[in-house]
Amino acid sequence: MRKILLYFPVVLSILVLGAHFLRFGNWIGVFAALLLIVLLFLRRPWVARLMQAVLVLGALEWLRTAYELGHIRALHGQPYGRMLVILGIVAAVTFCSALLFQSQTLRKIYRLEVK
Repeated sequence: MRKILLYFPVVLSILVLGAHFLRFGNWIGVFAALLLIVLLFLRRPWVARLMQAVLVLGALEWLRTAYELGHIRALHGQPYGRMLVILGIVAAVTFCSALLFQSQTLRKIYRLEVK
């Protein structure tokens, strides 16, 4: 059961990134997100490292999106504070999902060096 709980934020973060790409019509990003979820079933060290890289880049994408949308809303005199908080939380959860691959359980599953 603990293993499933470790995967939940990772899969959720990838799905939300996929939805973000879908909103902008980026079908390659949507396909890549779905492929990443399937790759989680491969118990290889490179999969864990790839997921970590994608999740960190995903967190940076959320911060970039928050900046751009906040800037546009500010220029138009629209409220933007709540949106920045929400996207900041999404970015934080996405980044923390990358850190889950440093947990002892996932390090063992993906055969990463356990020190």
